[in-house]
Amino acid sequence: MIRDICKDTILLSIPSAPAGLEDVPVALDLLDTLQAHADECVGMAANMIGVSKRIIAFEDDGDYYVMFNPEIIKKSEPYTTSENCLSLKGSRSTRRWKNIKVKYQNEALQIRFKTFHGWTAQIIQHEIDHCNGILI
Repeated sequence: MIRDICKDTILLSIPSAPAGLEDVPVALDLLDTLQAHADECVGMAANMIGVSKRIIAFEDDGDYYVMFNPEIIKKSEPYTTSENCLSLKGSRSTRRWKNIKVKYQNEALQIRFKTFHGWTAQIIQHEIDHCNGILI
């Protein structure tokens, strides 16, 4: 189901709770909503659709992915960039890392590790910030 985008900065600033198996429907809604906004958005966190759970979805080379409870466990090569956010107006400067290693859970809550680089790493960092209540 496509959901409305939350633009309430107070709600978006609250760190999200861990996600569980009961949140799989939220992940599906998150994917539907992200795909509906594909012309203007490449990643979303669950709090952007009004659900304060640690779930992110993102697009990478035309495919869509979901992560439950993602956390960056390794990072390298910092840089400064400018980002936009579907929940906020305007563009803001932020610090990112070119390479990240993420620990996360899949839809079955199996623990996974994956390394990301460049643009995809930047998207994931932005969405994990959302999970942590950090707005750019």
